[in-house]
Amino acid sequence: MTQATPTLSRARYALGPWARTAGLTVCALLTLGPVAWTVSTSLRTPAESFDLPPQIVPTHPGTAAYHGVFEQIDVWLLALNSTLVTALIAAGQMVTAGLAGYAFARLDFRFKKPLFALVLATMMVPLQVTIVPVFLVLKSMGLTDTLLGLIVPAFPTAFGTFLMRQYFLGMPKDLGEAAMLDGAGPWRIFRSVYAPLARPGLAIVGVLAFNYHWNEFFRPLILETSGRNYTLPLGLVSLQGNLGTGSVSVVLAGVVLSMLPAVAVFVVGQRPLREGITSAGVNR
Repeated sequence: MTQATPTLSRARYALGPWARTAGLTVCALLTLGPVAWTVSTSLRTPAESFDLPPQIVPTHPGTAAYHGVFEQIDVWLLALNSTLVTALIAAGQMVTAGLAGYAFARLDFRFKKPLFALVLATMMVPLQVTIVPVFLVLKSMGLTDTLLGLIVPAFPTAFGTFLMRQYFLGMPKDLGEAAMLDGAGPWRIFRSVYAPLARPGLAIVGVLAFNYHWNEFFRPLILETSGRNYTLPLGLVSLQGNLGTGSVSVVLAGVVLSMLPAVAVFVVGQRPLREGITSAGVNR
């Protein structure tokens, strides 16, 4: 019995890495499988996209579907609109989340806890519930069917505020107290002391906001009516054609093109994103 126990322990230790590798491999296949299928189908001819059984690797790969995307929609205008809207929303959310998170974490004012609870409660309200009053307010201000009407209402972010509050709570109070002894006010303490330390957390807010709003479809569908203000997800819908009779290859080619900016932002922001998550965990 005494000799069997170490042997069993060594066997479990030897199987541990293999089990983790197998599990991660399955998760990777489930995650990347649809992406690989999308890219593969976008390289098919329209006739091959309906083959049964479908072929994983295209028989005659080509870029005809990508040419079809540029022929059917104004990709450059749609990409410009999406880039402008998404970049400004991401920057605005970084500012509002940073300021609100710092206020809830470090400042003392009346009704702070109830107000923070109210901010968190807004995450429980679906977007479909608030879109009508938001539309009426924007209409009264003359901001419907404008890119500004998409940008400004998206500046407040309850999740970003919660994230940055937790991030600021993990920072040492001694830094702010030392700056206060030197005569710095709340704004100077935030701008010169805490904001530079919070850059990884702000990067998390910015990357998440960009990826979410780059793929956003519902709000632009309700608020935009003219084609010149369409974002990329709205333009891709027109590739489906009347009653969904469009080419599957062309549709998925448009999807691949729309994924490229989001992937590029994630690759560029991967390091600060990882550093922000790691430093937040260390602060806890």
